[in-house]
Amino acid sequence: MKIQAYLAFNGNCQEALNFYADLFEADIINKQSYKDKKIDVPSSYRDKLQHAELKGKNIHVMAYDASPDTPINHGNQIHMSVDMDSKESASEMFGELSKSGRVHHNFREREWGYFGRCTDKFGINWMVNYNN
Repeated sequence: MKIQAYLAFNGNCQEALNFYADLFEADIINKQSYKDKKIDVPSSYRDKLQHAELKGKNIHVMAYDASPDTPINHGNQIHMSVDMDSKESASEMFGELSKSGRVHHNFREREWGYFGRCTDKFGINWMVNYNN
């Protein structure tokens, strides 16, 4: 299991990652835009980042531009991301984290693997992943 922070931006993810990359002497890796994804976002949003990572010495965070139907407010700009070793363990983890909380995206198969997003009963946002 691996847990790390996932930062959400309101259309300025690339600008923020450029800033953090310079500041922390890190590299922006694994960039993916909404361009070729089967996700319902406006055409004006297709060049925004659907996923990216900032990686360097002692730093590794993930980030994305939240789709326009996911409003970003101060306080919900960060999600904890959990990468699990099996589909079953990911499903169980999602079930426990979402119990008495709020499910935003049911845990199910997506283009990139299995994924679910929820807010736990303490108000912490979680993304649970399994990629086979």
